[in-house]
Amino acid sequence: MTRITPTTPPITRRRAATRDRLVGAAQEVFAERGFHGASVEDICERAQFTRGAFYSNFSSKDELVVEIAARYSERLLAGIAEIAERDDLDLAQIVDAVLEVWTSDRREREMWFLLHTEFTLYTIRDRPVGRSWARQQAGVRKSLAALIDQICARRGLALDVGSEQIARVAMALFSSGTSQHLLEPRAIADGALGSTFLPLILQAVAHPLA
Repeated sequence: MTRITPTTPPITRRRAATRDRLVGAAQEVFAERGFHGASVEDICERAQFTRGAFYSNFSSKDELVVEIAARYSERLLAGIAEIAERDDLDLAQIVDAVLEVWTSDRREREMWFLLHTEFTLYTIRDRPVGRSWARQQAGVRKSLAALIDQICARRGLALDVGSEQIARVAMALFSSGTSQHLLEPRAIADGALGSTFLPLILQAVAHPLA
């Protein structure tokens, strides 16, 4: 079993470009073959690098997936942060705007959903890697919870439950909605679960400050 042990050499412009190419190649190969089906050699061949170039940037496929997760999460959180700064939207409109950010790149989102699901199952079985993955996911929830707190503060709202719990529910709804949409695209529209139920949940747990 492998551990996610991040490598931390200086990030020069050349090294950053190499990492970008490896990440891009890995996304393509993972989308085609899945996490377990893709080998380091497959990723190197797609990126046109040697194994040495790979291992000078990433210690394992595990670490590479964490890097992909960090980049994907950063883009989503940046989009949500822009929405959090707006004062012209009510809670339902905020949810719709967040869903628009969430569904803006369907191909990337579907690829990430499949990789996220496969990698999560893998990390549940491999506890050392699972602990690293749980820390990464906790960081995303913490950032999302901070944005939820910001949105509520700007509207004079208080929550009956913790914002991190709301973040967990939102992430679960989006993930489950994506799964059900991919399985039954005609039965459930993309983003339908989130757009229908998240506003109801927020209305139930949010109230004006006294």
